[in-house]
Amino acid sequence: MKIIQDLQEMTAWSKEQTVAGKTIGFVPTMGCFHEGHLALMRQAGELAGQVVVSLFVNPTQFGPQEDLAAYPRDFARDQELAASVGVDVIFAPEPEDMYPAGCNTTVTVGKELTGQLCGASRPGHFAGVATVVSKLFNIVRPDLAVFGEKDFQQLAVIRRMTEDLNLGVEIIGHPIIREQDGLAMSSRNAYLQEAERETALSLSRALAMARTMAADGELHAESLTATLQKFILSFSGTELDYISFVDQASLQPVVEIDKDTVLALAVKINGRVRLIDNGFVAGGEK
Repeated sequence: MKIIQDLQEMTAWSKEQTVAGKTIGFVPTMGCFHEGHLALMRQAGELAGQVVVSLFVNPTQFGPQEDLAAYPRDFARDQELAASVGVDVIFAPEPEDMYPAGCNTTVTVGKELTGQLCGASRPGHFAGVATVVSKLFNIVRPDLAVFGEKDFQQLAVIRRMTEDLNLGVEIIGHPIIREQDGLAMSSRNAYLQEAERETALSLSRALAMARTMAADGELHAESLTATLQKFILSFSGTELDYISFVDQASLQPVVEIDKDTVLALAVKINGRVRLIDNGFVAGGEK
């Protein structure tokens, strides 16, 4: 497995693979790998001849009050895990190379997709995501890229950006990978203290509750939201960011849920750890 930090070297390597007739699968990450990341890498390996994983904690997607400095990092462990699932290249650029002095271009996707859910409480976040992903696509030149569905809104934003800018990269969504107790895998789970683990389960349990209620005939989003809000706030230390039933394509709120409705959740635990989760509620699994 190669470790590449230089942007020009990364592009040159990718061009060599393309000339040799090999396809490139790409998994953009911020490191601190867990089984969810490894599942994305495995899928990329199944779909492409070569797998590139970027490891870059992108400063432009963190807000002024967010956890950039504290974001978990363990490059040595990440290398071992990536190698164990057959990754060919880790691309680990430096921030000053990705954003050199004078860099003054931002990619912004319209507010129809970015103005609600995580975008409402994290202004500028999705501009940072869209900008860095477009840069990574231009550097790595992949044929396809695999993203986790836990970051449901991010996936929708990247799909829209890729289509609108004719970037020529196939975007693949991978289902959420969960711990045995149902908690969606996330690098931020490392922040949880032992006593906060039960509180974190409020998200997956709220999803299960919504599915049960929908199966019993409750399809009105407002009624479901009120019940779920009361349930989540019954857990110690929970602070709701949002509970929203949205259309899976447009991300716009719905009044009555159906098979295309996704329940999106974001909760902050003891003011420290912000976790998200999502899933279909009626007629689908996610």
